[in-house]
Parts: sequence; C-alpha cells; structure tokens
Amino acid sequence: MAAPSPQDDGPERQGCMIGLFWIERDRVCLGAPPVEEDPGVFLSPTRLSVGEGSHQQAWPWADVTDLQVLDVPVRSTAARWATRVTTVVAAALNAWGPGGPSMMTAVVCALDQRVETPVFSGAATAYTQREVDLSLGLLSHFVRGSASPSLLTQWWQENQPSAVLHSREREAVLEDWTAPLM
Repeated sequence: MAAPSPQDDGPERQGCMIGLFWIERDRVCLGAPPVEEDPGVFLSPTRLSVGEGSHQQAWPWADVTDLQVLDVPVRSTAARWATRVTTVVAAALNAWGPGGPSMMTAVVCALDQRVETPVFSGAATAYTQREVDLSLGLLSHFVRGSASPSLLTQWWQENQPSAVLHSREREAVLEDWTAPLM
C-alpha cells in the first residue's frame, strides 16, 4: 500500500485532520484519505462505507452496531516532540527520511457482519490520548445516532483551515463537537 499524500490531490481534495478524521468539503474519512487501491472508510450523514465504487460495502447508520479503531498511534507530548525533533534533524542531515504513516484497523460491526480494514493514520507522528478519546466518543455518537458526520463537513465548510492544526487546536475542535452531546 502506498502512503497517502492528501495535500497533493489538488484543491478539490483539500482537507484537514481533526482527531481520527480527515475532513473535506463533502466527505469524512476515518484516518487519512485512501490512495490507489486502498479501501478507505467513509462517514456520511446517512451511511458508513468501506471502499469505493464497485468494491464498496455500505450500511445505513441504523444497521451499524459498533465501530472501533484499533492500533491507533498514541504518544505522550514529550515523545511526540522528541520524534519531531529527531525527524527534523535526521532530514536536515540527510541521514534518513521519516517513515510513512502508521496503519490502524477500522472494525465495522453491522447486522451480522464484522468487517476489518486497514486505514492510514492521519497524524504525522501520533495522536494525543485526548484526541483519541474524543474521536472514539464522537464515533460512538455516530453509531448511536445522537450525532452526524455532517457536523464535521459543516465545520470544514465554515473554517477551511489553511494550516495544519496543532494537537491542542484539534482537541478544542473535538471538544466543541462533543460538548453538546454529553
């Protein structure tokens, strides 16, 4: 599988990573957006789908009983900063290039089906534990029907950030989305 490069897909594919979600004008991906033959997990207001085109499996949210994300890369703030510093120094010295994004596993349970699919992490190094907890909480609200992924695309349309948000900024956005649900 090729590592995703969402920024290279032109203006129609511009997006932003907030927690475990990649948000674009008209779609939400769990993890980074897929490239080439990678299946991808997409969240829309009416359904959850894995894959695209003729290889797509889709379920209305009412049929989804659980949605989990496993193998999420989580590091403490100190470890994330140490990784960033090491990566920058190594790149400056041309010692080695940073590896691709981490792989996570999305597990969809719908009706009598259980589908596992790999997705790329959208985080350059790792997520904060708070980001993961808030993202998983929001996913559970999607499954229960008490929130919709339209919340995320609406935020994108209103804000369209031009820079990568820092972890504290991403956490604040997630907190704004989840606060009314608590």
